[in-house]
Amino acid sequence: MVKQLHLKNMVEQIDARFPLGDPVRKAFLSVDREAFVPHGFQHLAYTLDALPLQEEQWISSPLTVAKMTQHLELDGVDKVLEIGCGSGYQAAILSQIVRRVFTIERIGPLLREARERFRSLGIQNVFTRHDDGQRGWKEYAPYERILFSATADSIPQVLFDQLADGGILLAPVNEGGLQILTRYYKRGNSITSEAIEPCLFVPVLDGTQH
Repeated sequence: MVKQLHLKNMVEQIDARFPLGDPVRKAFLSVDREAFVPHGFQHLAYTLDALPLQEEQWISSPLTVAKMTQHLELDGVDKVLEIGCGSGYQAAILSQIVRRVFTIERIGPLLREARERFRSLGIQNVFTRHDDGQRGWKEYAPYERILFSATADSIPQVLFDQLADGGILLAPVNEGGLQILTRYYKRGNSITSEAIEPCLFVPVLDGTQH
């Protein structure tokens, strides 16, 4: 009961800063953020702060996760690919809205912890892979939506190749000394983009860690 009150308060704080659609609001109320927060940070689980994970990674602020989720325009979407699983919180939120979430993480220990969280919470529609996410996940392509959860100078062409026609790819991109959250649209062989707002993410890195 106390957790539900904390969750409700967190969602109200998000909603006051960034109005949420009903599916996103319900997803946030359905996922216990405390389960994704590192040991010792539980008292901060329902704040709007980003929190440190192992391997110099971070669990994004719930406000950031809400923005990323809503900017994906998920109404009627079946399948999402996430590059950068991290704690698994973003994937868990997505799992409440779409039928299947495919998420890739390059850091082995982070992915093992995320998998355990999905298991303990009974989340069965998130599929995980330990790999360099810049390669995507070709076996299950095309994806209607791709979420790139690390900052890059440019988006690898292979990810656009794995994006469905009519799909959206959302990513933070380095531009003019800033990170800009950018939404890409694929129409046939054409890719168009729009800048949404400045943001702050960890940089994308090559290869994997075990």
